[in-house]
Amino acid sequence: MSLKTHSVVIVGYGGMGSYHGKLILDNTRLKVTGTYDVLASRREASKEDGYPAYESYEAVLEDPSVDVVLIATPNDVHKELVISAMQHGKHVICEKPVTMNVKDFEEMMTVAKETGRVLMVHQNRRWDEDFRIIKEMYDKKTIGDLFQIESRVHGANGIPGDWRHLEAYGGGMLLDWGVHLLDQFVVMIDSKITSVTSRLSFILGDEVDDGFDAVLEFENGVTAIVEVGTTNFITLPRWYVKGTEGTAVIEDWSLTGRSVMQNREVGKIEPKPIKAGVGLTKTMAPPSEEATVTEALPKAFEHESSFYDNFANVVEGTAEPIVKNSEVLRVLNLIENVFKAARTREVVKDFDIYEPKN
Repeated sequence: MSLKTHSVVIVGYGGMGSYHGKLILDNTRLKVTGTYDVLASRREASKEDGYPAYESYEAVLEDPSVDVVLIATPNDVHKELVISAMQHGKHVICEKPVTMNVKDFEEMMTVAKETGRVLMVHQNRRWDEDFRIIKEMYDKKTIGDLFQIESRVHGANGIPGDWRHLEAYGGGMLLDWGVHLLDQFVVMIDSKITSVTSRLSFILGDEVDDGFDAVLEFENGVTAIVEVGTTNFITLPRWYVKGTEGTAVIEDWSLTGRSVMQNREVGKIEPKPIKAGVGLTKTMAPPSEEATVTEALPKAFEHESSFYDNFANVVEGTAEPIVKNSEVLRVLNLIENVFKAARTREVVKDFDIYEPKN
């Protein structure tokens, strides 16, 4: 039996819009049938890539052959475009962050329910292999119970592009990269967030943050440290995790990494003192070679389908969304409180809209 193909129009044909176009070329369930962008230059680029370009958003909405609208515009206009599309009978894929606040997304969710249209947010980094490895370690306890998980993305190129430098358009790194890293923690750790502290960086002089760090405390005892930087000429590991039986690291997206665990086959071996600066220490001496075991990282868990296939299945009523709107709402609420913690320089508590998965 042949599977149904859904026609997609990409709205906003910049970096992410054209990237979606290339990805969907490899997907038989979704087919790009056109694009729309307010800039004439991008409409021309769309035509050069082989996609017809609509002259107005109204023309997209009035075209009965369009099943899906994919929104890849700056963040500040997502709400208006998404709601209009659903009210015209279109299903919607929206880039992240879907909105800049909880209230706007709640309105979008209400319209989705009223119209019966599917709205899914492109939280694509749930499919990153580095994240899937760490989630596998968390779920399977490969180095014991993980109690501290550090997630970092570092670069030295400043804030990218143009509109990401401006608050009115939803710029800044917390909304750009933080929305991904915080989403990964919300998916991985099935526990309420009890507190958050944070700092924003404005080193480059922009009106929006060029980086941030945050510490999340979970009710189950896990501490998550999240950091995004755009002024880091020497980068720290992408992931550094501590478990009750070992430690693991993933250096970068090439998945260079390892885990080091206690050797259960030998008893406790006292470390030998080492010279440290002008003193001696046993506390910080490395464990002896026979006291530990170094292993390769485990294989990543696999999602049951790609984002696009899952979206098509949800539209057809044969699957649940991998990216649930309740999770997206929780992340937006978390982001609002990361901003609040940075602004007030206080520990923020009692804010999480956590719903147990089981």
